[in-house]
Amino acid sequence: MSLHLIPIIFATSFPCSSLSTFRRIASFEHHGHHPRLSPRIRCSGQPLLRRSAEYQPNLWTNDYIQSLTSDHSMEEQNAARISNLEEEVVKLIQEEKELEDQLQLIDHLQQLGVAYHFKDDIKDALGSIHGSLEDKSMLLKDNLHATALLFRLLRENGFDVSEEMFSRFKDEKGHLKTCLQHQIKGILSLYEASYLGKEGEFVLIEAMDFTTKHLKKLMEEGSLEPRFREHVAHALELPLNWRMQRIHNRWFIEAYQREATMNPLLLELAKLDFNLVQSIHKRELREVSRWWTDLGLAQRLPFFRDRLMENYFWTVGWAFEPQFWSFRQMQTKLVSLITVIDDAYDVYGTLDELELFTNVVDRWDVNAIDKLPEYMKLCFLVVFNMANDAGYRVMKEKGLDIIPYIKRAWTDVCKSYLVEAKWYHHGCTPKIGEYLDNAWISVSSPLLLTHAYCMSEDLTEEALRSICKYQDFARWSSMLYRLYNDLATSKAELARGDVSKSIQCYMHERNVSEDVAREKLREMIRVNWRALNGDRTSSSPPEEYFKRVAINIPRMAQFLYEYGDGYGIPDGETKNQVGLLLVQPIEL
Repeated sequence: MSLHLIPIIFATSFPCSSLSTFRRIASFEHHGHHPRLSPRIRCSGQPLLRRSAEYQPNLWTNDYIQSLTSDHSMEEQNAARISNLEEEVVKLIQEEKELEDQLQLIDHLQQLGVAYHFKDDIKDALGSIHGSLEDKSMLLKDNLHATALLFRLLRENGFDVSEEMFSRFKDEKGHLKTCLQHQIKGILSLYEASYLGKEGEFVLIEAMDFTTKHLKKLMEEGSLEPRFREHVAHALELPLNWRMQRIHNRWFIEAYQREATMNPLLLELAKLDFNLVQSIHKRELREVSRWWTDLGLAQRLPFFRDRLMENYFWTVGWAFEPQFWSFRQMQTKLVSLITVIDDAYDVYGTLDELELFTNVVDRWDVNAIDKLPEYMKLCFLVVFNMANDAGYRVMKEKGLDIIPYIKRAWTDVCKSYLVEAKWYHHGCTPKIGEYLDNAWISVSSPLLLTHAYCMSEDLTEEALRSICKYQDFARWSSMLYRLYNDLATSKAELARGDVSKSIQCYMHERNVSEDVAREKLREMIRVNWRALNGDRTSSSPPEEYFKRVAINIPRMAQFLYEYGDGYGIPDGETKNQVGLLLVQPIEL
């Protein structure tokens, strides 16, 4: 219910949330020993044993992050060259060409990661096609590849288009024609298009099964030429609509340069732009790492996952373009604080402490922190300060009060954490429906989305009042995040002592095996993706921005949890991809 936000009268008598107040609390003597090594002592003299998750230490020190510098003179040269290349690409987009060639150009710009430079030109081109869609579609006749590509590009960019576009590829019984399996390029395009299907679009559901079956068969036969085999294998591993965009951009740049039909202009632009954007990300990362180091929470509260680099990596997955620097800065700070609070509820805090903390957050009263243990005073003050900082920024720039919405989102997530803590401490395994009704909030996505919406550059008073109408979209996005998380982390979390996750809840309620429960979760993932696909059109800039982030959150979650807990245990594929995305430039 985190985005069902009812405006609250915000008390103006709150004390000033200054950094000096936070430092005063942070400077208190830290009693007791490291929680992993020694129990604390109750007033009664009895030891208070705290659980420990024994999380892996931080892989990326502040010293290392500060060493990630770039050649500024080279950046200026590359930026000038990019500007010239942009002008040439605009001419390419606008010049007359066959429909399939136009679609292929737009697709390449998107997959190379440079489409944001030409957002208006691409919208105009696709809008013109959409305006005479029936005529344009008929021009493609039996060209399955171009038809599927047209369908996917329109849906990806928020245009309404029906699956009836594929009716001419069905036989007299209403099924896809078996002869289509010989159109290999078309099968691959239809496979990608099928993952943009909405609920109830049975042609696309059939297309997903049909194309997956035939693409796997082609891979087994070994008859595909190497270049095409690479693309098919990549698609079968994960469809484009489910992929973390920026990681795919880097992969596609490398693959594109090996293609015979590669356009050198596009390739040069993509490489230069990737490296320039990476340099921008490095500067942002250095700044936010200094903030995190100065805050000192990792040293004061060593029970949680210290993941500054990975937290910034999350935000690049949600919105990588340079103009969203403020979004990445705020969201990195937010994710870092969420991790602290989450780990306090999951592992470190006692139930009495967690109930006290939840009550203080609900009251949003800094005067009540004296009731909290010292580590929770730190947690609340930094949350309170950051919320007020965000509220001040928006009030100064737009005259809008977002603090009631942010306060409500923090209250909701803490209450959902407390529900799970009570389940654990009382030895309760909830039913799957009860678990998910709480877990889509406790995964923290509604809090992230509330911040993203309220901090939107295009936020207006009308848009702020309309935030509650996006609750369903936020829930679908958050549910995907939760399901991806549970598929990867449930065993580890149970082993260290945590509430049962969706897999265990389903197994317990339905008396089925783990394999059956996991397949159920995968089906729920497909259902929630179809729901997201069904509501992609936007009527305002804040709505478009919100939905874009909401779609990218589960994409990023899918990546981070694809090979296990890539956040809690980040020294595997996560480390490799962080290096490729944020550290290592592409060779020119």
